[in-house]
Amino acid sequence: MRRIYIDNSASSRVDDEVVREMLPYFTENYGNASSLHSFGSEAKEAMEKARGKVAAFIGAKASEIIFTAGGTESDNMALRGVAYANRAKGNHIITSNIEHPAVLETCMALEREGFAMSYVKVDGEGLVDAADVAKAITPKTVLVSIMHANNEIGTVQPVEEIGKVCREKGVAFHTDAVQSAGKIPIDVRKISAGLLTLTAHKFHGPKGVGALFVGEGVRLQPIITGGGHEKGLRSSTENVPGIAGMGKACEVAGRDLEKNAAKMRKMRDRLVGETLKIEETYLNGSREKRLPHNANFRFLGIEGESLVMMLDEKGIAASTGSACSSKKLQASHVLLALGLPEWQTHGSLRLTLSKYNTQEEVAGVLEILPGVVSRLRGMSPVWRRIKAGERIEDSYGKHVH
Repeated sequence: MRRIYIDNSASSRVDDEVVREMLPYFTENYGNASSLHSFGSEAKEAMEKARGKVAAFIGAKASEIIFTAGGTESDNMALRGVAYANRAKGNHIITSNIEHPAVLETCMALEREGFAMSYVKVDGEGLVDAADVAKAITPKTVLVSIMHANNEIGTVQPVEEIGKVCREKGVAFHTDAVQSAGKIPIDVRKISAGLLTLTAHKFHGPKGVGALFVGEGVRLQPIITGGGHEKGLRSSTENVPGIAGMGKACEVAGRDLEKNAAKMRKMRDRLVGETLKIEETYLNGSREKRLPHNANFRFLGIEGESLVMMLDEKGIAASTGSACSSKKLQASHVLLALGLPEWQTHGSLRLTLSKYNTQEEVAGVLEILPGVVSRLRGMSPVWRRIKAGERIEDSYGKHVH
């Protein structure tokens, strides 16, 4: 059976160039980067070479890149590190209500420790208004954390405007760029970011390695202590093969960014245009301010989990939303934040492309998807009620259809 992978926001295939870059550090140059002998020096050299490539990818200095185990750790390091290091200045952090759980769960944990949080709301397309961020800033605000682009609906935030507000107010700005990296340009100076999160496996690098950009002058308290690695900010023996791979992934993604974005955008637009021809089907998020590889739909009257499972039986790998939350059978906090009634949020499907996808694969998805939706609706009592013109009530008892 032909298999089509269209869940690249969950994880992506490792690029062949990246694999070749990593291999020597498993079997030949396998020393510990902290060792004084030549094996250690070779590992250290590879790590610093990769650090330079990651920095160049986002317009930073090599000295501003801290390697981590991935996006979740980088987000935790940014939020907790700034919060703990700036207690004397204030205890207030601002974020949005559609952030990745790595940010939202960390913010809730910090609240339990006595920190104050403000959760800025988004509009119906999932966009944060920079003016709302400005209004939320107080003399006690030490950090604003707004993602560069949403992991579920692909909406790209006005990070330049938000960064400008933070710069003028003298508040550190952190942005989670996990989903935008390799899809749209990133320049930490242009967006006035003090901290920025990356993870390699979203743009054809290996899993288990990420980075946090920490701008000069940003005060950060380490949350992992030990041997003092990464300038004392992230102790632990460095994952040299992974770091080498991340560096190469940044190099390749930066080199081919415009070409790959154009290819993915063309496929995405075809997916969106044809899928929206299915009755009672809607696009979630912004049509214009959207990542080039992301298409997120809601199909009224069916469950997204059933849709994903049935598509998998047909050889198509997709998702309902964030892979980190896919096993939580509850309404997406992102879709609820758009103002959608809860019953509509359960019928979502996220299709995310990569440079390895083809128009033939898109055609394959479009050939199979309508039939799967029709089959599920044929078994759905909710769909029968919709077709009969009945009003559907959500779990709060409100009439929503």
